[in-house]
Amino acid sequence: MRRRDFISLAASAAIVDPRLARAQSPSKTYRVGTLTAGLPLDEKSPGGAVLLKVLEQRGYVLGKNLAFEARGTAGEIGKLGEIIRAMKADEVDVFVTSGFPVTLACKVANVPTVVYVGAGDPVATHLIDSLARPGGNLTGISDDATTLSSKRLDLIKKAVPNLQRVAMLWNQDDLGMSMRYQSSAEAAKSLGVTVQPLGVREPDDFNGVFEAMDRDRPDAIFMVADSLTLLNRKRVFDYAGAHRIPALYEYDPFVRDGGLMSYGADLQESMERAGELTAKILSGSHPADLPFEQPTRYPLAINLKTAKATGIELPPNFVALADEVIE
Repeated sequence: MRRRDFISLAASAAIVDPRLARAQSPSKTYRVGTLTAGLPLDEKSPGGAVLLKVLEQRGYVLGKNLAFEARGTAGEIGKLGEIIRAMKADEVDVFVTSGFPVTLACKVANVPTVVYVGAGDPVATHLIDSLARPGGNLTGISDDATTLSSKRLDLIKKAVPNLQRVAMLWNQDDLGMSMRYQSSAEAAKSLGVTVQPLGVREPDDFNGVFEAMDRDRPDAIFMVADSLTLLNRKRVFDYAGAHRIPALYEYDPFVRDGGLMSYGADLQESMERAGELTAKILSGSHPADLPFEQPTRYPLAINLKTAKATGIELPPNFVALADEVIE
């Protein structure tokens, strides 16, 4: 090939896919940060590792043209403003978030943001204008709370055939999770199941939750996941196990960590898609123009080891539905 033709071909390639050329440019270091209300989602965590792998596949390589910063509030929501200001000062290009309070804080700070998980219905909470055209500075992964709630309550009833009362734990200070609780409560009532509402706002509130269940024992527990319930999950595991009450959680890491069962979005898939959206923003797309996406995989996970240790018997036909069984 003649040198002139080679130069022409190379130039044409750059015109066809300028974002790829930009991603591989050594002249700029792109900065991505993760921000949660819990523990930092760093490169050693499953979610952080998935995010970095996807970005590397798109030409953003850690230590070469990519810098990565992971921050978390460890449940101290009041620190969000300070942390976001520090990350903006570090010139983080895209924030990847989990949870409604964190995502709302990023929206207010007007920073390009990709929601990974846990922000609830972004339209109902007024984070965005619509799933198809988010507007503003947010895009990411959503969920269908109504469909999920109905499915979760149906699974609880399969696990506990004589279900009459279900205790629901959620963070009352989290609008996204409060709306998810409301949707779950409506689904329970449609099945003729009584709801025992147990809202919490701080770690000490879990003592009152356990006392309420001691006074009025539920047949099952459903816990809505956010940073507060996540950080106190072991207390719920221990209570449910000691009292032989079947408990359903929203995500499978809870089950791998000792919880009995879970049904919710596949977090690896959600982070993979969040990584794709992050790469698009780094390549020049604006969050307002990137439609919100919904997960496609919703695994049912069951920990039979926990069931055996706590003396909880699950119907064989329910166990047969599981996508993952821990024995």
